[in-house]
Amino acid sequence: MIEEAGRISRLTEGAVRPPAVVVAVQLPGVSDDELASSIAELERLASTLGLDVVGRVTQRRAKLAPGVVLGEGKLVELARWTGGTGVVPTYQKPGSHRDDPDPLDEQPVVEEVAERKAKVVLVDHELSPTQSHNLEVATGVDVIDRTSVILEIFHRHAKTREARLQVEVARLRYLAPRLRASSGGGDRVRGGIGGKGAGESALELDRRRIRDRIAELKDELSRIEGGSKIRRERRSGLPTVALVGYTNAGKSSLMRALTSTDVYVADKLFATLDTTVRRLVPPTEPPVLVTDTVGFIKKLPHDLVASFRSTLDEAGDADLLLHLVDASDPAHADQLAVTRDVLAEIGADASPTWLLLNKIDRVDPDERVRLADRYPAALQLSAKSAADVATLRERLIEHFSGKLEEAELVVPWSHQRLVHAIHERATVLAETHDEAGTRLVIRAPASLIAELTASLA
Repeated sequence: MIEEAGRISRLTEGAVRPPAVVVAVQLPGVSDDELASSIAELERLASTLGLDVVGRVTQRRAKLAPGVVLGEGKLVELARWTGGTGVVPTYQKPGSHRDDPDPLDEQPVVEEVAERKAKVVLVDHELSPTQSHNLEVATGVDVIDRTSVILEIFHRHAKTREARLQVEVARLRYLAPRLRASSGGGDRVRGGIGGKGAGESALELDRRRIRDRIAELKDELSRIEGGSKIRRERRSGLPTVALVGYTNAGKSSLMRALTSTDVYVADKLFATLDTTVRRLVPPTEPPVLVTDTVGFIKKLPHDLVASFRSTLDEAGDADLLLHLVDASDPAHADQLAVTRDVLAEIGADASPTWLLLNKIDRVDPDERVRLADRYPAALQLSAKSAADVATLRERLIEHFSGKLEEAELVVPWSHQRLVHAIHERATVLAETHDEAGTRLVIRAPASLIAELTASLA
């Protein structure tokens, strides 16, 4: 069990990025553009994992081949990238090893087509244990499906105890049905009342250990989630904004800009897995809380959605969702649909939502016009533009605290300590000094202006 779970980590250790080849089947209903987008996304996942994709093998089929995903010809083509035989023996003599096929089996001649032989095969589908095993026999290298890649990235990027436990539960649920009996086989005899007669096999024992470990992890998670629920209840009286969207849509960058905090930002998939809650800056009355959430992705494993349910509850409990979309990505429409589907799955689709077309600085003017026609209610912005972030901040304040107004305040020299407080609680448009004191032109909700005027009087 330990060897199976740590296989991907060993593959990607070291300074040299192992070469990999991507395999994808175009099923009915999948367009050429959708296929290309899915493959490109898998290649980005591979890069995040530390692999170097050197080739692609694609095929159009009505369904995945039950045993090996691809047809015979494409299987041989795949073997050219890895140096394998390209066949799966249909019969092996008792006691023979899969790497020592029967000499009577006809072995095709696999031509050399790649200077760098792939050490890993990445399949853009979730594989059954049989499909994974047969592909490894035919290619002679490790085979990893899309779900395994996503799980490994989640495992590496989880920072908090809660996130690590959630990822481990998902990995074990994925691993349990894929355990294979070791070549040694054999039973472990258990005596005494309640024994199973011939004994419990090593495979059964590993599966039971996984079930026991999952139970332990879920028990610990329930205690941690109880604390998270209490914290959410304490914040329930405060207005909350949750940033949601596809992975790498720019949620953490916007979080940093809105809250002036050092939230981790990286141009890679699933850089953020842990929920972060910060106050909107400048502070408002009452304070507006901003929550950064885990990103979504196409074909997100259901076990991960289930494991991160408590984390995603932050989105369901928010008063307003800011749905970020990478407007510069050609597949942004599909990404928008994926996020909406996951939000519906966790029951967060009923919350008020603003659509934000992020990274608009990477989009040409003509495309911006087309985006405006397609999403007329969306706000086009760049999280790296101070002006765009300021506009969004004012809209948020207006949404929660009322319409913003402009006013001029005169702070006497004897009350200069109030200047700092005004800067913190309102947007200062202009500041001058004369013999009467400091004159500030501010934009703020009417209630806050009235409060500041009264304090100065």
